[in-house]
Amino acid sequence: MIDVVDHGAVRELRLARPPVNALDPTLISALRAAIAAAIADGRQAIVLSGAPGRFSGGLDVPALLQLDRGGIRDAWNDFFGVMRDIATSPIPVVAALTGHSPAGGTVLALFTDYRVLAQGPYLVGLNEVQVGLPVPPLLVDALAYVVGARQAARLATGGLLLDPAQALAVGLVDEVVPVTEVVPRAVGWATDLLTRPRAAMTATRARARRPLLAAFEPFDDAALGAVVDAWFMPEPQATLRALAARLKKPTT
Repeated sequence: MIDVVDHGAVRELRLARPPVNALDPTLISALRAAIAAAIADGRQAIVLSGAPGRFSGGLDVPALLQLDRGGIRDAWNDFFGVMRDIATSPIPVVAALTGHSPAGGTVLALFTDYRVLAQGPYLVGLNEVQVGLPVPPLLVDALAYVVGARQAARLATGGLLLDPAQALAVGLVDEVVPVTEVVPRAVGWATDLLTRPRAAMTATRARARRPLLAAFEPFDDAALGAVVDAWFMPEPQATLRALAARLKKPTT
């Protein structure tokens, strides 16, 4: 589910779960293992990428709807775990958003050091509110770290999905380039960062990212339980099941 491509000191981890790289428990677990392996193998930076036109369609709603409360708790715990893995990575992580990146796709990108998005009819953003799910405080804080408190409130509360120009204007992404240039540009940015004196860059990066890491401090079992409870509320269940039904319909 993860294709590994080394670009010198930079390791690209390419999501490879057709058709839309939907994040189910197996893919999330594979991504966590791949991140850990890149660090253990001595890579100096990581690029997260996807297929042209589709970075990730977000969480695999139909698969998650089949899980009981314990399964959902495990799935959300692992999803928050991969967020923490990216946020606390000792090496820089760059998001190469090769296409659509709504919801879970944007979540992964929020915790990276830099975000490059493809030009085209692609959407990014946290649209959880649109399916009846409150955005967890941890994600609101992470969004605020990236775009500022006022924009985070507007985007999260409205469940807004943005096109590339809008995402660039609010700072949700750092660059917009043609889809064929997304991965090379992400690798290039990471490679350039690695030319800095390593100790100084690493220490400064750690200090600069403290507000992002602080978002995890209040996230405990009670906070995880609140996310699970929200998932099983009647309104989101009805909305999510309607969404899953639409996703199962054949296209013409």
